[in-house]
Amino acid sequence: MIQKLINSIKKTQAPIVVGLDPKLSFIPDHIKNKSFNEYGKTLEGAADAIWQFNKLIVDATYDLIPAVKPQIAMYEQFGIPGMVAFDKTVKYCKEKELIVIGDVKRGDIGSTSESYAIAHLGKIDIDGVNVDVFDEDFATVNPYLGTDGIKPFVDICNEHDKGIFILVKTSNPSSGEFQDKLMDGKPLYEHVARMVDKWGADSMDADYSNVGAVVGATYPEVGKVLRDVMPKSFILVPGYGAQGGKAEDLVHYFNKDGLGAIVNSSRGIIAAYKQDKYASFGSEGFADAARAAVIDMKEDIGKALSQTR
Repeated sequence: MIQKLINSIKKTQAPIVVGLDPKLSFIPDHIKNKSFNEYGKTLEGAADAIWQFNKLIVDATYDLIPAVKPQIAMYEQFGIPGMVAFDKTVKYCKEKELIVIGDVKRGDIGSTSESYAIAHLGKIDIDGVNVDVFDEDFATVNPYLGTDGIKPFVDICNEHDKGIFILVKTSNPSSGEFQDKLMDGKPLYEHVARMVDKWGADSMDADYSNVGAVVGATYPEVGKVLRDVMPKSFILVPGYGAQGGKAEDLVHYFNKDGLGAIVNSSRGIIAAYKQDKYASFGSEGFADAARAAVIDMKEDIGKALSQTR
């Protein structure tokens, strides 16, 4: 699966993933009102508004980008209707030939971990019939339970040509409370990265592994170190833009081949119309604002990378 992502990045010349993390506050009133008029101010109404919003964002950007990353919590908070919106979003993105990274941050052991992997990356056996469930292409995984929690995901990846991104050094301010703790003279995140490299050796796809890592844009010096520790792993980089990560900070997340990383932006794109820079689009033009933000992000990252070659 990682090779499919690489091919799409090369085609679009955009190592960018759009985070489809909608909040009701991001959705323009004209979309919310239409959904609420049909379904009421209910879970169903909110879920429909999210789905309609997502669809227009995807329609405006799919030709520019290789991938999207829906964050499942943004959908789960609206219960079963929200999960229906998540499922519809995943299916629609795949119809548009986008790679879908399910930001689900699962992590458990044994049959529970396997069940998570089946739900998001594999197929469920229903009395001899194999059926797709959510069917994302990648999923994010929490490594806290060790190999027992990761191996079922790697096995499913190998069986169904899928991939995972393992949390290594996250972009949030308090990540260091655990991730920076020293063990044998090295921070915990570096030990996790070495395990990612080890796990990834069991799921290679040409030059890169289907087992990648999440490393936040807000810690560029850490990203530089971890790039060397995990030379065969793609790095999913959150924290660009709204969280403070800058394009020039990201160059060390990439390998010398210009590959090896994909940068996420969520509200910086899907809520771009709320920024002063894109305010002229207005709420009616929110999707066009998102497209403009993607183009600007692509140029920003491309310029930073070109200056290192």
